[in-house]
Amino acid sequence: MSLLNENILIVDDDINILELIQRHLQSLNYHTFKAISVKEAIQILKDTKIDLLITDLKMPDVDGFQLINYTAEHYPNLPKLVVTGYPSLNDAVDVMKSGAIDYLVKPFTKEELKKALFKVFNNKPFTANQKNKTALKTTKQYGELVGESDALKSVIEIIERVKNNKATVFIEGESGTGKELIARAIHYQGKFAREPFIAVNCAAIPENLLESELFGYTKGAFTGADNSRIGFFQAANKGTIFLDEIGNASLAVQTRLLRVLQEKEITKIGSQKSEKLDVRIITATNSNLEDLIQKKTFREDLYYRLTVVQIKVPPLRNRISDIPLLVEKFLFKYGVEYKDTFVKITPEALKILQRYNWPGNIRELENIIQQTVIMSDNLIDVTHLPEHLKYKINFKKTEFLTLKEVEKEYILTVLSATNNNKSKAAAILQIDRKTLLQKIK
Repeated sequence: MSLLNENILIVDDDINILELIQRHLQSLNYHTFKAISVKEAIQILKDTKIDLLITDLKMPDVDGFQLINYTAEHYPNLPKLVVTGYPSLNDAVDVMKSGAIDYLVKPFTKEELKKALFKVFNNKPFTANQKNKTALKTTKQYGELVGESDALKSVIEIIERVKNNKATVFIEGESGTGKELIARAIHYQGKFAREPFIAVNCAAIPENLLESELFGYTKGAFTGADNSRIGFFQAANKGTIFLDEIGNASLAVQTRLLRVLQEKEITKIGSQKSEKLDVRIITATNSNLEDLIQKKTFREDLYYRLTVVQIKVPPLRNRISDIPLLVEKFLFKYGVEYKDTFVKITPEALKILQRYNWPGNIRELENIIQQTVIMSDNLIDVTHLPEHLKYKINFKKTEFLTLKEVEKEYILTVLSATNNNKSKAAAILQIDRKTLLQKIK
């Protein structure tokens, strides 16, 4: 156990639990700070250098999940340890995905706490030590956005202009480009960061449920409505709601959304009473809303309300210079998660990643790094990369291909990346499906 007097912040609305954890920590020579709410914790984080956050999940007003997300945005190197009296598998998965190192269930023993602290302070990759700072020193990071390309800088410039107001923002970009990360950056980099951020994927919620999930409902509003329930909009009040894949929203949902934008108020399903709302709305899509307007599946008046500020997210193929920084970020993330160390990559393998077109964008890059970290030791080489990334690449001699060969290999690469989905491949190649089938033959 490290006895370097690290500063530990404990957050719990139960005073007895706070004092118990504090006594355990002080007996181990740690400096402790206590907070009974998330807002109080955020103030301490701003005023004091904290080496570890220990937080409860279930708290009134703002919960531990939101604190974890906040620290992930503002203090990305801060280790987090979660304690809770209401354990569930979903919570465990969510907190670990959010970057928490361990998950303790109340009541826990002093020995269990010591083991968790040992994991934090003696496992090098998890601590804010100089080695890790050196490993990540080349990363240019804005919130969770990583890169230094002109394309990304243009996006960040817009974020800087809108982060401290509640102008409606529309984010457009291909799947996997990081649209939600941009929405989170707008929220967490600005003055409303302490307020809720609610992300909703409109494509992931069945059409018949989306309306009630967004706007809430009263008891008896429909079959199965046994109790009144607030919707995502009310949960996001004073903060930000992010509606991803807005093109999937039904016309009924679009009509209600238009009223929210126009009147700044919301009405639950089954209620006649309107409630005032103060929320920033950010929407995103990888679809062409103008095409949907022509097809009469998306309201034109809503489109103009949503696109007060527009951000076009560049695809990864237009951010080649950012690939080394993104690779470094994912190597660190998954090296820590799977290997408890910092995994490296050879220059030859990195060069292949920079030559690839990335039809799946950053999400595809992250998935490939995750796979290669698992399948390699602590050094990723060309041999660990998927086959479709390695066509005709030879670093020992210069190899020239005919234009026909280049076209063939690129088509094969796109087909492989889309799992042989010819419609998707044709869309990426910007040719019609019939032409693609002819080229395949």
